[in-house]
Amino acid sequence: MSQRVSLNARLMQDADVTGEIYVVLVEITHPDLDAPVRLSTDNTERLSEPPEISYGTRSSWRGANPATEPFLWILASAVLPGDQEDAPATATLVLENLDAGMVRVLRSFIEPPTVAMAVVLAASPDVIEAEFTELKIVSMSANAGEIVLSLSRELVEDEPFPSARMSWQRFPGLH
Repeated sequence: MSQRVSLNARLMQDADVTGEIYVVLVEITHPDLDAPVRLSTDNTERLSEPPEISYGTRSSWRGANPATEPFLWILASAVLPGDQEDAPATATLVLENLDAGMVRVLRSFIEPPTVAMAVVLAASPDVIEAEFTELKIVSMSANAGEIVLSLSRELVEDEPFPSARMSWQRFPGLH
């Protein structure tokens, strides 16, 4: 499956030297969270002033209000999902372990959170270059330096079997 890429992204990829960079936006949702957690791999702009300085990316991706719901910058690296034919889409998100509370929050969930990832350009954060949704955190490992989250889609093998019969009672529009 081919992915549409914006003209700015193609120009950036073809240029010998460019000041443009790719940014990965991450949205983590769960029923136990009051609001989605929005994260960015780039410190595009300063969001607050001293004494607490924070950076992030303002984007309207997934309905976020850029003025009040920015994607907060974190020290992270991301391996985006592949499109291998015989395997489910898997991704890896490696967060720098800057606070012991990060691990405590991640371990507090009983049901896995849902994660969505998007690739954008720093100069045009509302233009989505690639998007991966409905990923689940399937495993987490942490040490003193980093937190590694493995993300995947629901396995096709986990679909219920046998499936519903195509009968008149269940699907009257077919008959």
